[in-house]
Amino acid sequence: MPQKTALKRAYDSTSRREGADATRQAILRAAQAIFLERGYAGATMPAIAESAGIALDTVYASVGKKPALFALLVETAISGTDVAVPAVERDYVRAIRAEPRAARKLAIYAAALRKIQERLAPLFRVLQQAAPLDPSLGEMWKSIAERRAKNMKLLAQELAATGHLKRSLSVQMTADILWSMNSPEYYLLLVEQRGWKPEALEQWLSEAWCRLLLETAE
Repeated sequence: MPQKTALKRAYDSTSRREGADATRQAILRAAQAIFLERGYAGATMPAIAESAGIALDTVYASVGKKPALFALLVETAISGTDVAVPAVERDYVRAIRAEPRAARKLAIYAAALRKIQERLAPLFRVLQQAAPLDPSLGEMWKSIAERRAKNMKLLAQELAATGHLKRSLSVQMTADILWSMNSPEYYLLLVEQRGWKPEALEQWLSEAWCRLLLETAE
């Protein structure tokens, strides 16, 4: 009997966890669509709950209030999963660290960045319009930008360790160049305003970074 009880508890726990995950995913899908369609101000929590087919109280219990929900959407867009994932645990970061060649490191990052920005840049456009309405959103984005800068310094250090970073560039200068070109603003300028294909931007970034940052012979 005790073994059966333990198995039932484990089953019930797994079922509850799976149910909570499914609820959270439904909320995120509905929120993403409504934020992009209506903007931050027009996206109400009751509308998101109705679209997800979930009680409003459950939405609040699962993801918090609207600023927290939007922040969660941004984080999951960055990580490419249904939960926020620290940069060091992402597959492309591990691939960059394992790759000995500087040019290939940059190519891996450019490919990953294209996928990130395809998810993130539309949300950033919503954020640009919403930040004046909610100071917490501006602070959230400032924090993400600072985190991006720290991550780019780590990438710059990876490039320097290969011995092929241009001697005229410091690690910090390299990080700043990468940071300026990996932003959602840069993506939106070229892809939305100038009509570039995301794949063309990926190739351009990879090649441009190699020309700007690396010695000609690797």
